[in-house]
Amino acid sequence: MTERGTADRYTVISADCHAGADLLDYRPYLERAHHEAFDAWAATYVNPYEDLLADSADRNWNSDRRLAELEADGIVAEVVFPNTIPPFFPSAALMAPAPTREEFAQRWAGLRAHNRWLADFCAAAPGRRAGVAQILLNDVEEAVREVHWAKAAGLTGGILLPGTPPGSGLPELHSRTYDPLWAACAELDIPVNHHAGSASPPLGDEPSARAVFMVETTWFSHRALWHLIFGGAFHRHPGLRLVLTEQGSGWIPGVLDMLDYYHGRLVAASTRATATAEAKFGVGLADSMGPPPSETWRTNCSVGASFMRPHEVPLRHRIGLDKIMWGSDYPHDEGTYPYTREGLRAAFAGVERGEVAAMVGGNAARVYGFDLALLNSIAAKAGPTVTEIGHPLEEPPEDATSPVFAKGASLRVW
Repeated sequence: MTERGTADRYTVISADCHAGADLLDYRPYLERAHHEAFDAWAATYVNPYEDLLADSADRNWNSDRRLAELEADGIVAEVVFPNTIPPFFPSAALMAPAPTREEFAQRWAGLRAHNRWLADFCAAAPGRRAGVAQILLNDVEEAVREVHWAKAAGLTGGILLPGTPPGSGLPELHSRTYDPLWAACAELDIPVNHHAGSASPPLGDEPSARAVFMVETTWFSHRALWHLIFGGAFHRHPGLRLVLTEQGSGWIPGVLDMLDYYHGRLVAASTRATATAEAKFGVGLADSMGPPPSETWRTNCSVGASFMRPHEVPLRHRIGLDKIMWGSDYPHDEGTYPYTREGLRAAFAGVERGEVAAMVGGNAARVYGFDLALLNSIAAKAGPTVTEIGHPLEEPPEDATSPVFAKGASLRVW
């Protein structure tokens, strides 16, 4: 049994799932110095998320339920991003703005409590979960220490890189301020994950703001790619690995073409004997960032292509077949649960078996260090069969809510 899975089944690893503790269950993982403040905060906190108040909320922390539901859905392992509210946060950490100087100590303690809870949660299912540790960018030295802790604690999912949206007060991601962080991640060979939703600036509370957020949020998340490339992070730290998750995948070929265009144009302008108005924008670029962006993508980057849509699949070779990692987004409503098999059929029917195996499991196993021999043995009973995934889906389930089943979808500009 290899990356192709078992004799007749796929080994499916979701590269995008979410979990977290119930609010009060974070308390034992908090440093004792914060217990009194936590008790006062938790007593008045009102959770703004309906799904975290519903009967199904325990999917985030009930290990046995989670394993059973994922296996029933054909998934044998998962990369675990955060979902619930950590101590002292106004919202899920993924969406929360960067803390102020006054908020930092408590927020940082809250994230560290989550990371320690997550280590135990992953240990409860050995080999089945790659937990993604959270950090803040306000204090790079503290972030680096947490990276080393996460590695030692067995959080093989790497770290979750927060966004630096306009107005955050944080240096932009192209800044060399973050070099110690990139160096630590490269040295320890752990991926840097950048998940959609964490990089958008505040847009206000008007109804139109929600629509604007939906249009713009992935673009703000994509910025991490060109910031790190043009900032030279990969050139200075060749072992650095970036994963862009739940941001779609169809945008990648066009954006890489655009980035290559700007790279070539600016480098050429800066090296001409006759100076031009554009030359100043490319000064030092060739030396500081290294090879063209598309080459950096091929050597250093991957995409967590959550519930990959049928119109994205024909682009798989332009994206890079070895770069694509399918994800279910469990337990979110937009995820494929409980219709993962149907979602895989919608996307991958007619695609060669070895290619499907790579996208639904093999690539994630390589990026996050899963033991395929272990997972193949579980997939021998729980994994979807090659035959069923090869059968085209004529009609989606009536109550399916994932965008993978949406009709009329088209490629996004970003």
